[in-house]
Amino acid sequence: MAGVCLGFLFFNRYPAKVFMGDTGSLALGGALVICAVLTKTEIILIFIGGVFLIEAISVMLQVASFKLTGKRIIKMSPLHHHFELSGWRETKVVIVFWLAGAVLGVLGLLIATL
Repeated sequence: MAGVCLGFLFFNRYPAKVFMGDTGSLALGGALVICAVLTKTEIILIFIGGVFLIEAISVMLQVASFKLTGKRIIKMSPLHHHFELSGWRETKVVIVFWLAGAVLGVLGLLIATL
């Protein structure tokens, strides 16, 4: 699985020519969850996949807020689009999200060693 992701990452570097799409991300996420459940490391997956979790939560909150109040919480969801509409370049969004993912990944690994 890691080899496939690294191969995809190579072809998805800026400017991206290949996009994963919903089907690929759903399959990858499902495989990660199955691995976490089988190895009983579900809590660690929450930290390691924290960026993806925050992205998903931003969509859920935006939809719920719009349906209940008619107002948006952020400019656009998922969260990375909010930052793009706020004037961030795509490369800056990617770097910030990668750094956040790295920090959360290290935190998850530290928790795993406890």
